[in-house]
Amino acid sequence: MNPILLAMAAFEIKHFVCDFALQNSWMIGKKGRYFHPGGLIHAGLHILGSLPALLLLTRAPKLIAMILAAEFIVHYHADFFKAKLDGHLQLRSDTNAYWIVFGLDQLIHQMTYITMIYAATTLAI
Repeated sequence: MNPILLAMAAFEIKHFVCDFALQNSWMIGKKGRYFHPGGLIHAGLHILGSLPALLLLTRAPKLIAMILAAEFIVHYHADFFKAKLDGHLQLRSDTNAYWIVFGLDQLIHQMTYITMIYAATTLAI
């Protein structure tokens, strides 16, 4: 099987597990407080989960470390700003605006995985 497709599947499974199965109300409720452990732990789980997917694409430790650091920064800040926007706009799950913001957050995460695959397959360190 194509390693890029395998990696994308691994990222998708990781995303489901980290964002929906492992994320708890403490993490969700604290994402809007900058540097609160809840958001940091959530983003940390994501980078741990990304390691197997990246290992399908490269064995370069420096490159993997750089990609994971970038994912942590992007994931943490996407979630932080989503939480702030949700709170500022007082978004509720029965509104169209909530689902647009939720979808944008998920799109950012998905585009991050595509970027990570691109970096792992084209950059050499």
